[in-house]
Amino acid sequence: MSNFQIGDRVTAEYKTGAYFGEVVEVSSSMKAAVRILAVKEHPTQGDLHNPMDPSVAFFHQRRALSFQEIALMPISTIRPYAGQIPDYQDSLKRALLTQISKLSEMEAWARRSLQELDQLQKEYFPTKD
Repeated sequence: MSNFQIGDRVTAEYKTGAYFGEVVEVSSSMKAAVRILAVKEHPTQGDLHNPMDPSVAFFHQRRALSFQEIALMPISTIRPYAGQIPDYQDSLKRALLTQISKLSEMEAWARRSLQELDQLQKEYFPTKD
């Protein structure tokens, strides 16, 4: 059973995103309905069963939950939150830009890694003229 009460401010995870919210209902099925107040982490894009694979049959586009949207979340993903909850639009923008930045860094890392692997391939298997 949950220790959460209606009106409690929380952080909660829903599918691949994380949110700041307010508990609006607690059920006995180990879930709670949470009203979304701000975005903590933007949902991950793509196929979760095939991470980092851009050529899957269906590459999922995941939107963040909307301001005041109510989502049923597992109690195990909900944590009490006592801090200030940011403005929804500001939090959405920050979460989106953070995810874009993270992916851009991964892209730069992949390009650099490919350069290094190309150099190693030349060292491992020198061409004979």
